[in-house]
Amino acid sequence: MSDRSLIEKQQLDKLRTLLGELQEGNDFYRDRLAKAGLADDLESLDTFREKMPFTSKMDLVWDREEFAPYGSNLTYPIETYSRFCQSSGTTRGPLPSLDTSESWSAMLDCWDEVYDAAGIGTREVIFFAFSFGPFLGFWTAFESATRRRNLSIPGGGLSSKARLQAMVTHDAQVLCCTPTYALRLGELFSETTDEEVGRYRLQKIIVAGEPGGSLPEVRQRISDLWKGAEVFDHHGMTEVGPVTFEHQEKPLSLCVIEDAYLAEVIDRETHLEVEPGQKGELVLTTLTRTACPLLRYRTGDLVEKGFFQPSGASEPVFCLEGGILGRVDEMVVIRGVNVYPTAVEKIIRGFPEVVEFQVLQTTRQSMAELEVSIEASPAAGPDLADKVARELADAFTLRIPVRLVESGALPRFEFKSKRWIKQ
Repeated sequence: MSDRSLIEKQQLDKLRTLLGELQEGNDFYRDRLAKAGLADDLESLDTFREKMPFTSKMDLVWDREEFAPYGSNLTYPIETYSRFCQSSGTTRGPLPSLDTSESWSAMLDCWDEVYDAAGIGTREVIFFAFSFGPFLGFWTAFESATRRRNLSIPGGGLSSKARLQAMVTHDAQVLCCTPTYALRLGELFSETTDEEVGRYRLQKIIVAGEPGGSLPEVRQRISDLWKGAEVFDHHGMTEVGPVTFEHQEKPLSLCVIEDAYLAEVIDRETHLEVEPGQKGELVLTTLTRTACPLLRYRTGDLVEKGFFQPSGASEPVFCLEGGILGRVDEMVVIRGVNVYPTAVEKIIRGFPEVVEFQVLQTTRQSMAELEVSIEASPAAGPDLADKVARELADAFTLRIPVRLVESGALPRFEFKSKRWIKQ
């Protein structure tokens, strides 16, 4: 790997500044930093990784319960905070986060990098097909676009057909939504007439919110439904903000926005950093979202560590090979075989005749079992279920029953999908 001294020097400078602010005003991290023996004159990034303990989601949950409703992870006086968002929920309820205007602006800067990497300028019309609820979602994407002076069309509150019509009316060239909803809208779009298709100007789709955007089978399906539109993946979290972008020279992977995040990939058992090419849990430290920062936050995302040097760049950047591979807590053991939901989706999406699917996970005699239901397109052959079952068996060395259901029998989703059902 080439030298990364400049990137790491800039990250260290930002981290030193952040630690100084936390020691002055952040009750959540002040004692943690003192116990770890860390100060604003931090010697190196390695010292930070060695001494700073991880932050978990449950740490945040307990803190917000003890210091309701916003917790003690606030670096500045409460009256300086102007933005509210919250995660979609945990077992203990939604997790709120507050931001100052400066901290919020830092997240908009991250989305500038996402747009630039996708080759999206300031003149494109961008359509946002999401509900604009209290979760971070595409809020930062929308506000970054308006700050860049892109005409930005909110699709909240509209039906899917109304959203398609709005995209035509306003000549939208870029669509922002989840992979699941890009498929759903694409299904409706595929039903339009040739005359109606000619009125669409969509060229690029940025997907986020769930794994799938970096799966070749899912991306190809989305692109095919949208008549060859380019698909770009992105990921972020309400707790930390917008984290990655897809570089046009590095498709099917995600580059970390290292101006804003210090990234690590750790082995879940040893808690040590893995080598490039190895998989582990993504750990993030926010460098610019200082109002509600997180130090060494265990995201729960399963990733493969890598590095990539874009053309003209002096140093390689930290990347996640294959994007977000899944959630470390979503793995299920089926008769001794480790199975991730994204791995199952990858295989099923390899069959373009499958319109929608659902996986049912049950427990029989203390053992987990899976069963797959699929909806088929009119062009599918009668043996589609058998073909999918054989492909799953070859991939996992397991017998996973696959059954064909009637068209429209499975639910459709407008935000994050819930295709994996546990009973």
